[in-house]
Amino acid sequence: MAEENKKPEAKKPKFNAWWIYIGIFALFVGIQFFGGGSLTRPKDTTQREFEEYLRAGDVERILIINKTKAQVYLTPEARQKEEHKPKSGSTMFAPGPNDPVYEFEIGDLQNFENNFNGIKEDSGLATYVEWKTDSNMWGELLLTLLPFIVIIGIWIFIMRRMSAGGGGGAGGQIFNIGKSKAKLFDEKTDVKTSFKDVAGLEGAKEEVQEIVDFLKNPTKYTSLGGKIPKGALLVGPPGTGKTLLAKAVAGEAKVPFFSLSGSDFVEMFVGVGASRVRDLFKQAKEKSPSIIFIDEIDAIGRARGKNNFSGSNDERENTLNQLLTEMDGFGTNTNVIVLAATNRADILDKALMRAGRFDRQIYVDLPDVRERKEIFEVHLRPLKKDDSLDTDFLAKQTPGFSGADIANVCNEAALIAARNDKKAVGKQDFLDAVDRIVGGLEKKNKIITPEEKKAIAFHEAGHATVSWMLEHAAPLVKVTIVPRGQSLGAAWYLPEERLIVRPEQMLDEMCATMGGRAAEKVIFDKISTGALSDLEKVTKQARAMVTIYGLNDKIGNLTYYDSSGQTDYNFSKPYSEKTAEMIDKEISNIIEAQYQRAIDLLLKHKDKLTELANELLEKEVIFKESLERIFGKRPFEKEEEAPEQKIATT
Repeated sequence: MAEENKKPEAKKPKFNAWWIYIGIFALFVGIQFFGGGSLTRPKDTTQREFEEYLRAGDVERILIINKTKAQVYLTPEARQKEEHKPKSGSTMFAPGPNDPVYEFEIGDLQNFENNFNGIKEDSGLATYVEWKTDSNMWGELLLTLLPFIVIIGIWIFIMRRMSAGGGGGAGGQIFNIGKSKAKLFDEKTDVKTSFKDVAGLEGAKEEVQEIVDFLKNPTKYTSLGGKIPKGALLVGPPGTGKTLLAKAVAGEAKVPFFSLSGSDFVEMFVGVGASRVRDLFKQAKEKSPSIIFIDEIDAIGRARGKNNFSGSNDERENTLNQLLTEMDGFGTNTNVIVLAATNRADILDKALMRAGRFDRQIYVDLPDVRERKEIFEVHLRPLKKDDSLDTDFLAKQTPGFSGADIANVCNEAALIAARNDKKAVGKQDFLDAVDRIVGGLEKKNKIITPEEKKAIAFHEAGHATVSWMLEHAAPLVKVTIVPRGQSLGAAWYLPEERLIVRPEQMLDEMCATMGGRAAEKVIFDKISTGALSDLEKVTKQARAMVTIYGLNDKIGNLTYYDSSGQTDYNFSKPYSEKTAEMIDKEISNIIEAQYQRAIDLLLKHKDKLTELANELLEKEVIFKESLERIFGKRPFEKEEEAPEQKIATT
């Protein structure tokens, strides 16, 4: 009842700066139009018409103002004439008996006086002339003050915009340029992601869950004398879910979460980055316990002193220096944790990576088969999928795919199903989506001559034959000679997900890769440019064997790989010219040996190679069953081997 009897408060009109501008404009208009003290305005006429009125004796007197304008006062008799009365419908007030009726501009004052005196003498008139110097004091004063009024108005407008913009206001406000651009997420409304939405990444989730526990129950750890970690760095390939993991931390921790990108610190103005770092940490400390998340931190965290040939002040280095100072300046009781993500951890500054700043590095790796299944289950939730769809099968068909790639596969499969007017997304739609993403768009209308098509068929059949006959080569699951993307033909393989690779495994893979060119040599006794991607692949593998992994007897147990990335900025090679010649020779020997091995295998099975190529020409797409029918069961087949895919293009 008390609330019902309570009178509503009268809403007072809020002050608006535009009222001042409108008042000044109205004052200016009023002075201009009403500064003369009269509401009437004389009718414009010409000097010739005035002279006619003068000859007719209608003019009582003339008032010349500032020697440029003449106002004409008529006699009482002349005012009664119809030609001098205001026309009907005119909005002008009727001039009073003491007001001028006409006015006109005087061209040359001397000519005007001569004509006036001549007409006055000829007609014997008593008309006289008065002179007046008129000045609009208020108008002149306003015109004098107008520039200052405009400047003050613009200043008020800028200051109001600055105060309304806040810490991270709209872009373009020059007074906010040193403020942090971090977006503050409200844990109750903005962030809905939890750890349940993050599939796979078990090790990484366990690490970040501990960080969340630090923020929820800090006394549990500090009571034993421990200190809360100040920072955690999420490292991993693109698309593995680093940013998603940070969102889940924001949703689970129930604390203020500041999110921004490393590039948000960088501007064209000197000192802006350091100022934004200071402002960001100031806001975070005020709202502690809180989390700061800096995505793509390598934009400002790159090692100092590298690739800076200008010798001038580097704004990025100043920003990094301020970030180092702020992170190491935390007290143990501030409860502010910095999360950062990057896929270029090797180029980050050592001072940023030391304990006390980023205490933990959490590696977010590509998902394995089991984790891919969990990721598929997350992304399949919103899809209308076929009941017979097997997520185990989908996980085995996508080796090396990141979480972002799997999300793309699911979306592409839904688009393909919709394009074919299906009511649900089925197994074949997902296979087509994987083909589309890995191999590119199918181009059935590409013009290929019969000779080229035959060469492509034997090339792909060569890959299939050699890989089927070698123990450690990935067996083939599908071959096509339908052009896709940049390739004229493609082969899908079943690779094992190995943690370590032995020399015989690498050599078998290289031999299978050279099977395409070897088939061209065996059948046509000619080679072509179609093996470009194969040659690129085997050259990289052979170079890695010799210079990185130390798998060559001549070079020995040496590696010229530098994980710190320092070699990118060196102008000299880490080995002599003699060693360089030896490296080139060993790389060539490895490749040529596997090429000759592939030729020997294909010569031995030339008839089966021809049969396979002819079937490929006829059907354009063949599967594992065709190889089993032609070659028989693969002698090295593992019963537990999971069918997975990998593409090799011509």
